[in-house]
Amino acid sequence: MSHTLTLVALPEIGRVRPGDDLAALLIGAIERAGAALSGRDVLVVAQKIVSKAEGRYADLATVSPSPRAVSLGRECDKDPRLVELILEESRRVVRRRPGVLIVEHRLGYVMANAGIDRSNVDPDAGGEPVLLLPRDPDGSAAQLRARLARHFGAEPGVIVADSFGRAWRRGTVGIALGAAGLPSLVDLRGRPDLYGRPLRVSESGFADEIAAAASLLMGQANEGLPAVLVRGLAWSAPESVAAALIRPEAEDLFR
Repeated sequence: MSHTLTLVALPEIGRVRPGDDLAALLIGAIERAGAALSGRDVLVVAQKIVSKAEGRYADLATVSPSPRAVSLGRECDKDPRLVELILEESRRVVRRRPGVLIVEHRLGYVMANAGIDRSNVDPDAGGEPVLLLPRDPDGSAAQLRARLARHFGAEPGVIVADSFGRAWRRGTVGIALGAAGLPSLVDLRGRPDLYGRPLRVSESGFADEIAAAASLLMGQANEGLPAVLVRGLAWSAPESVAAALIRPEAEDLFR
């Protein structure tokens, strides 16, 4: 690992709409920033613009809530139409209380509201729009990486990042929903510490750490900076997708 890490928020990506060629928009932003990608660069892309380009909108005005959604909505003080979409995107409800609905998403994430969001959603999308997570964030990252590689002649890492709450701490941080071209999880077990003792349980959430750093520039409100280029990283661990970061239920003390 080098001792210097550089993060650059890419300029002028603009609003992303369903059907937009997101890779082309990112390539244009990279070139406007005067950058030419190398194989150890990492491009961190906000989940929202991936979902928007993939058309992952739903219109609450068209949703008919089930009796279960109505009951949960009353219990959690949430729009039952939104609850219906949350249930459709989820395997099961993990925790609930007024104002909070934690579910196990169909992709395995344990998260609030199945990641369905109204913030920074273009009202021109029609009706009462909300935005869902990408169907396959690791696949989305791989497709973007392939397009970038063809254009720049190098294979950077790509991370699809989102803001995420944590069971044991307040506040949200950036995490990797999807990743390609880098090790999402690095197993440090067996490596020596400063005094030669072997590490026994340490694993690094490498992709999550990169996403968290990028989120400092992306912001979570009206910053309008949905892509960050990260330079200065190095790694020797094998590539792994972001799904490798999901803790199996058998190891999860919070479920």
